[in-house]
Amino acid sequence: MKATQILMDEHRVIERVLAVLETAASRLEDGETLDPSLFIDATEFIRGFADGCHHQKEEGVLFKAMNDAGMPSDEGPIAVMLAEHEQARAYTRGLLEAAQKMQAGEADAVEAVILIARRYAALLREHIAKEDVVLFPMAETTIPASERDRLLAEYERVEEEGVHDKYVALAERLERQVRE
Repeated sequence: MKATQILMDEHRVIERVLAVLETAASRLEDGETLDPSLFIDATEFIRGFADGCHHQKEEGVLFKAMNDAGMPSDEGPIAVMLAEHEQARAYTRGLLEAAQKMQAGEADAVEAVILIARRYAALLREHIAKEDVVLFPMAETTIPASERDRLLAEYERVEEEGVHDKYVALAERLERQVRE
């Protein structure tokens, strides 16, 4: 399997959690009461899987290999992706904080959860599309074939560190929770 295909497969898991956030935000907006732990658990998924496992593969392995092959990381597509990763991290911090305030019963926290969940989901959906359609095809043509096995080995190391399967199970639990 190609290194970029692994990342695209992970994008599909992330998109499942984005759908959870979007559905939950709509339900809150419609006046439903939801357990704030859904959003807290979603931030755990984001931090552990999207950022901890997936972005680590991108930033620490793929982008580095692209950089080593001559693609700059301080400008162009890689720089855009890195900036969006930072924006996603800021939204994640904000979502966790708002969900904790919601859990504590703060009235204005629900609106903040709705807003941040939607902004995060919109950012990530656009980000994923850019990577799938633009950046990953560039990686396939930029990174020498002789480096691809090394990338896969590095991905395996990251997955062992990030407890990949635990977060896929968390995504499934969040999907069930939002359907209830």
